[in-house]
Amino acid sequence: MIVLLGLLAGIALGLLLDPAVPLWLQPYLPIAIVAALDAVFGGVRARLEGVFDEKVFVVSFLSNAVIAALIVFLGDQLGVGSQLSTGVVVVLGIRIFSNAAAIRRRVFGA
Repeated sequence: MIVLLGLLAGIALGLLLDPAVPLWLQPYLPIAIVAALDAVFGGVRARLEGVFDEKVFVVSFLSNAVIAALIVFLGDQLGVGSQLSTGVVVVLGIRIFSNAAAIRRRVFGA
């Protein structure tokens, strides 16, 4: 319940304050969001399977975002930032859909 309240408070603050994302951070924000979504879907799947561990979730959440940002940063330094960004989104997208399918099978039995 606390997590849901925190999410709602964060969404409300974001809408009310309308924060500006610095230009240098803009290429990394979508990647960080997709990485965070991957961790969230993995956490939901683990909870439904009865193997959820808070420490693993936090480490997964932070490490996914940091590793994805580092890959995009490395791509920017090498001049292939958009290609590596696409690769990161594809890999994390596959993981998100895999977790979503497992959640669907667990919840609906289909």
